[in-house]
Amino acid sequence: MKQISTRFSIAVHTLSLIAYTPNECTGDYIAASVNTNPVVIRRIMGMLKKAGLVEVRPGVGGASLLKKPEEVTLLDIYRAVNVIEENQMFRFHEDPNKQCPVGRNIESVLQVEMSDAQSAMEERLSKTTLGQLTDKFE
Repeated sequence: MKQISTRFSIAVHTLSLIAYTPNECTGDYIAASVNTNPVVIRRIMGMLKKAGLVEVRPGVGGASLLKKPEEVTLLDIYRAVNVIEENQMFRFHEDPNKQCPVGRNIESVLQVEMSDAQSAMEERLSKTTLGQLTDKFE
């Protein structure tokens, strides 16, 4: 099983920084805070822009939120940066032995559990806003 992409944590970091210091948020400033290459930030900013979460001004104009931090949930961010493939967090190994009673049934039995786990996580993410996070910064 793959881990959730780091795009999610970088996107949350990026949006938190924009919310916390709105006048200073150029790509280079964000990249320095995240401690990553500006190209990574540009890619993520493109996803966030496409999702309607940020406005990006060309050149050194920076970025700003299109919604109030209290209106942006972690689930919105999670979905914006496509951290999972085909809307499924959990993938199953391919081609188990159909002659084996476990191999024949494992995916269908485990799929229900994994789907419930993903739903629970997404429900939790929907309850936390960007504003709640930035309120905790010192």
